[in-house]
Amino acid sequence: MKQVKVITAQEAALLVKDNDVVASNGFVGSVQPEALTSALEARFLETGAPRDLTLIYAASQGNSDGRGGDHFAHEGMLKKAILGHWNAVTALQKLVNANKIQAYNLPQGTLAQYFRDVAAHRVGTITHVGLETFADPRVSGGRLNDVTTEDFVKVIQIDGKDQLFYPRMDINVALIRGTYADEWGNVVLTKEIAPLDATSIAQAAHNSGGMVIVQVEKIVKGGMLDPKLVKVPGIYVDYVVEAPETKFCEQTFDCEYNAALTGELTVPLHALAPVPLNAKKIIARRASLLLLDLSSEAIINLGIGIPEFIASVANEEGIGDSLTMTVEAGAVGGVPLGGVRFGASVNAEAILDQSSQFDFYDGGGLDLACLGLAECDGIGNINVSKFGPRIAGCGGFVNITQNTQNVVFCGTFTTGKLKEEIKDGKLTIIQEGSVRKFVPSVDHITFSGDYARKQGQHVYYITERAVFEMKEDGIHLTEIAPGIDLQKDVLDQMGFTPIMKDVKIMPEFIFKDELMGLKEMKANR
Repeated sequence: MKQVKVITAQEAALLVKDNDVVASNGFVGSVQPEALTSALEARFLETGAPRDLTLIYAASQGNSDGRGGDHFAHEGMLKKAILGHWNAVTALQKLVNANKIQAYNLPQGTLAQYFRDVAAHRVGTITHVGLETFADPRVSGGRLNDVTTEDFVKVIQIDGKDQLFYPRMDINVALIRGTYADEWGNVVLTKEIAPLDATSIAQAAHNSGGMVIVQVEKIVKGGMLDPKLVKVPGIYVDYVVEAPETKFCEQTFDCEYNAALTGELTVPLHALAPVPLNAKKIIARRASLLLLDLSSEAIINLGIGIPEFIASVANEEGIGDSLTMTVEAGAVGGVPLGGVRFGASVNAEAILDQSSQFDFYDGGGLDLACLGLAECDGIGNINVSKFGPRIAGCGGFVNITQNTQNVVFCGTFTTGKLKEEIKDGKLTIIQEGSVRKFVPSVDHITFSGDYARKQGQHVYYITERAVFEMKEDGIHLTEIAPGIDLQKDVLDQMGFTPIMKDVKIMPEFIFKDELMGLKEMKANR
């Protein structure tokens, strides 16, 4: 067998040329090729090269602290960035807002699938995902600033139906993080939370005539790795960089290694601490009541932020093991984690490639999706992706919300110094938030209410003080919290007037610091 070329991270950085298209693997604080991207940044700061790179990746990469995608955040280093999620790369956002780079935000799942299409030399990626949202070029085409004028996405028709088309682009450099490589270049990701896009990015670069550089913790003897675990075969790999330093091989940015996140072992779920009663937990509790109507075979996706609490509530109430939670990074089953560990799940039953997970989502495989609520308008449109200069990005939001029959958006009713008290089964507003979330029109359409109505989706908007439901004739206010004044605390804080036909009081037990009894309720359904 051919021996793989082993080089240093600094030598790897010298291989990247001006104008290269660079694809990297990673998810928030996990599976980040930090040794490679750090060395590339150091080379640019020292020499001014490489310049005018195009960076493309599917998921969020970083933690707003200079790591991940922010290693590329230097004027002149990047020409263009095509990312699925932007919230964790605050330095890159500054370049976008200053019109220093061309920038796109496009659906995470579609970009993950795009790598496979590049690898297969297909003409491009064709999908319905993103129609009538900001990703649609008839809206904004994912463009994020004034200097981004070219449409990366096009609208085509197939059998009389509109589809979005992402033309194929060669990948010149793939930067991948693995756990171990053998001396023949075969790579496993056994200590990582998921393989993500490692296989397809490597194939895309190799088949584009580019190069594949893999960072690993250790190089082992050829033939030692289980072939069933090899995600990047040595035939794809050009160079391996051994980076055993802790800062480069942490499983997540806040954890050296947790075997429960890889399936190596399982932990008792009661070991996960319950969340204290607060507004976010109230929202998660109300959303978790929808779980009662699902069968034990229901498959669910929980987004980042408040939806993460639903898994904690379900576990606390003893129904966590009767539902299958999934997360975009590839985990099926178990309990999804949040924060810098978002993408990982404790006690997962299976961990898929990211593109395979999104194939399942895009095809309507989910029974329920619970995601964040940042802005909502009277049509039912949701914005979680862009707020003036703040570029959050959509992540997997578009793929998931457009293709799931039952969708729940979760968020506090207002934000910005909001103070509330939960006492004696009632909610009291101590200080109203300075920013309204229910607005006349959203700044960015991450979820299209009109598209959802045409697809016949069931859509709910759950806050700590009010619950809304999308119906054919508009957005209905269906519940308010006990202790809340309908006019002062709800209607006066909205930028549109909801339809009100039968407004009920939210169940009081949601607002008490004791178990709700979901397990018993579910057993009696």
